[in-house]
Amino acid sequence: MTVRPWRLAELNYGIVQQQRFEVAVLPMGATEPHNLHLPYGTDIFEAETIGELACAAAHRQGAAVVMLPTIPFGTETNLREFPLAINLNPSTLLLVLRDMIESLVRGGVRKIVILNSHGGNDFKPVLRELYGQVDGHLFLYNWYQAVADVARDLLEHPDDHAGEMETSIALAYFESLVAKHADGSLAADQGRVQANQFEAINRGWVSISRPWHLLTTNSGAGNPHRATADKGRTIVAAAAERLAGFLVELSRADATDPRFPYHQGS
Repeated sequence: MTVRPWRLAELNYGIVQQQRFEVAVLPMGATEPHNLHLPYGTDIFEAETIGELACAAAHRQGAAVVMLPTIPFGTETNLREFPLAINLNPSTLLLVLRDMIESLVRGGVRKIVILNSHGGNDFKPVLRELYGQVDGHLFLYNWYQAVADVARDLLEHPDDHAGEMETSIALAYFESLVAKHADGSLAADQGRVQANQFEAINRGWVSISRPWHLLTTNSGAGNPHRATADKGRTIVAAAAERLAGFLVELSRADATDPRFPYHQGS
């Protein structure tokens, strides 16, 4: 096995003590059901795949970047009725991130990118709370939001969870874990969701924490049956390319400038 110099889990102390990393990437996943056909670790595998491709590309362009091991658990409070959906409350995730960020800063890495692969992880409040409390600069990359334009142009069905987008990615990068019938079709339901009785909620004027055992049939929200591996590769390539470009810029940027990350005023 060849050591990849951007993956912390593969490095030894002899290598680390000779390196100066400018940027740390922290992939955040989840462990939860994804309809009947995708594995519980789908969000973990997506974060690993996109993080690996992005960090490798950034490293090739000279970025001093290191990718941490993926955190496999996230907030699952609205999937609590599904077995083995492993939950970390938002307040718990805040504490976990605070401790990890303090470890990174103490190790000399002050530019930290949270690579989030789970829609239930709402990290923007975390960035707000930790601002000014840690001696580092935090950035959030929700990959599924970053490629929303690509997905909108490419996919045939609106996707929320375990639908066409995630199934396409699974077919491209971990197809052996995708459950299929004997004829090769997906062992998945249609991913239909139940409309709420309140028009304001259906229209997005009012928000709730959606109880997924009532919203969905088997935890899937979005029809996965038009998924293809080619679509998955296109989406992941866009997510990795956009993140890699940011990592290169971030690695080169001077974080000691008091106006960072903004341009120096005239």
